[in-house]
Amino acid sequence: MIRLLVLLLLVPALEADTGSKIADAARGQVGITKSYDPAYVALDYPGGDVPKDRGVCTDVVIRALRKALDADLQKLVHEDMRANFPKYPRNWGLSRPDRNIDHRRVPNLRTYFKRRGLSLPVTKKASDYRAGDLVTCTVPPHLPHIMIVSDRKAPDGTPLVIHNIGRGTREENRLFEFKLTGHYRWKK
Repeated sequence: MIRLLVLLLLVPALEADTGSKIADAARGQVGITKSYDPAYVALDYPGGDVPKDRGVCTDVVIRALRKALDADLQKLVHEDMRANFPKYPRNWGLSRPDRNIDHRRVPNLRTYFKRRGLSLPVTKKASDYRAGDLVTCTVPPHLPHIMIVSDRKAPDGTPLVIHNIGRGTREENRLFEFKLTGHYRWKK
């Protein structure tokens, strides 16, 4: 009974530590990733990456999870897609997984996170979003986007987000600017 109580008390602290590590790793990309470049690139596998000075919104998440938690979304998503391809979106007309790009597509990440049990409710309440949470949205007219919630806040208490929405990795007050489509919290 005491062990269970200790574990229940430790879980929120471990989640907060994980979230802070993810946010710090994402923030470390500010000033390094200076451009938005969605070009298809053949990548090493596992652990492949585009040059650090460029990338897209998903690359911020991929790099942060690798650095903070040694979690390689390229490998994780590819393996899950290989085993469960019909459960993933068919937006690109592919007949099989592509380890070079699948993890760099927001709809695939949303599917992977949901399948892994990381989904949380999407709300407009700032206090529901913790450092390190992953949030997806739709940038008008219909572009999927992903952001990492920061441990820093705007003056009104809204958490900042760390993302690359077109001008390189930045930390900004844009959490509720676009229609939110997903909210996820990484578990070790």
